[in-house]
Amino acid sequence: MIRIIEFREIDLQPLRKLFLSERQRTFAEQDTSEFKLEDFDKQTQGEYILTAFLDDVLVGFISIWIPTSFIHHLYVAAPFQGKNIGTELLKAAIQKTTFPITLKCLETNTKAIEFYIKKGFTEKSRGYSGNGTYILFELTKEIV
Repeated sequence: MIRIIEFREIDLQPLRKLFLSERQRTFAEQDTSEFKLEDFDKQTQGEYILTAFLDDVLVGFISIWIPTSFIHHLYVAAPFQGKNIGTELLKAAIQKTTFPITLKCLETNTKAIEFYIKKGFTEKSRGYSGNGTYILFELTKEIV
């Protein structure tokens, strides 16, 4: 059973490890040697974080910058993808913020793009960052 709860300090180390390992796996075309455990702390500072547990194992998280309803990170550990965990994290996040909800996704992250489109996000624009071209997605209603 999936359990979604707010961030707890006791989950910091597992979250750092999940964030690092999934970024290394997802963004293999980048110089992943630059990725560090502490990146989680820096990249989620001030954000609202929800964590997902499956049978008491931390398997994913979502972080949101509440003032602008921007989803900054959504990660589910690879062995647990396809088990509705990302969807449940999105649903829980929607309850904590307001529409429209936005996020950016690198266009090379095709698996994530497919997921967001399936959930009802629409492309608003494209831009370029130091990591490549990204798509700005927007969600204006409950997810499907």
